[in-house]
Amino acid sequence: QVQLVESGGGLVQPGGSLRLSCVVSELTFSIYVMSWYRQAPGTEREWVASINSAGGSTYYADSVKGRFTISRDNAKNTVYLQMNGLKFEDTAVYYCKAIHNSAYYWGQGTQVTVSS
Repeated sequence: QVQLVESGGGLVQPGGSLRLSCVVSELTFSIYVMSWYRQAPGTEREWVASINSAGGSTYYADSVKGRFTISRDNAKNTVYLQMNGLKFEDTAVYYCKAIHNSAYYWGQGTQVTVSS
């Protein structure tokens, strides 16, 4: 059974940093495009960042560009999201998603709360 397990969320002050991890099992991780999404209360889930299968290309939503960095380690079946300069509006549940052609899988999410 495919599993995506996120971790690394928590409570952080504005301007702080967090590093999210998503460990993937039971699929050929290295062929999947990996993405991070987030969903704040009362809003739709929104795309945050993506990285191609080899890790050589990355893409970001304008709201996080320059502050967040997505990366992956195919040997560890893990994708990361380094989040710096966190703002109140970054508060959300963060989800990782694995995509290959028409197949996709979601993790269960990890809560990130930015508060003073």
